[in-house]
Amino acid sequence: MNKECSAAQLQAAHRYFYNTIECLTEHDSNFTPQPGMYSAAQQVAHAALTIEWFLQGAFAPDGFDLDFAAADAKVRQINSLAQAKARFDRAAARALDDLQTKSADDWSKPIADGPILGGHPRSGIIGAMIEHTAHHRGSLAVYARLLGRVPKMPYSD
Repeated sequence: MNKECSAAQLQAAHRYFYNTIECLTEHDSNFTPQPGMYSAAQQVAHAALTIEWFLQGAFAPDGFDLDFAAADAKVRQINSLAQAKARFDRAAARALDDLQTKSADDWSKPIADGPILGGHPRSGIIGAMIEHTAHHRGSLAVYARLLGRVPKMPYSD
């Protein structure tokens, strides 16, 4: 695992996510395309909570917490885009901190057996976090378009 490369990829994913949601405002926090779907704020919160979930699960002796109903309930409590962004920032910072402070040996150990990356090296969560964040970045780009906004090209500065 190349920690510098992984750190750069995590930082880029964070920047791309923010480039996409830059056009959303606090007023858009509770926008949903359909009843029952996550709001804009909840999409951001879900991305943040999932980063935290990957970090916790990869290093937990029993693997990942699979109580998705409880995770969903946490996300549905969020109704502020600013609050969700703050959570996302904290989660992204923790991911970078964990990446830099845990040893290469820690990252190479296998994730506990289970349905989520069981047996894979812990470093496998880096790509999973990036992919999951990209998925929700795409959803939020659709939300922005439905609100009549044009999201910024994610890969530009």
